[in-house]
Amino acid sequence: MYVLSASALAILDQIDKHTLEIAQVDDQIYTDLQDLADELPDHSPRYVLLSYPLTLPSGRLSVPYVLLYYLPVTCNAESRMLYAGAKELMRNTAEVGRVIEMVESEDLESIEAKLRGEI
Repeated sequence: MYVLSASALAILDQIDKHTLEIAQVDDQIYTDLQDLADELPDHSPRYVLLSYPLTLPSGRLSVPYVLLYYLPVTCNAESRMLYAGAKELMRNTAEVGRVIEMVESEDLESIEAKLRGEI
């Protein structure tokens, strides 16, 4: 995922409940946030590694690399505990700059404002 791109790049990760390993859901690299939102399940947590290019007010290009911690309110307690327990491991392993929590896929619509610190 360490590729310089003019568009957003994201990969979707999940925890395998049998092996307790964190693995990529599929081999797809998402470049469209709407496609990513469509792939997020309604009742299961996911980790999303996101590289999102921004032009700052100074005109400088910034490409924050963040972990989106997707934890829908409808997921069960076992999944909540599993993903909450592995969040810091995922953060440290991926070496992201920041973790942003999301409770619904529609939260992706405001991701740019969150990355800019406006929300």
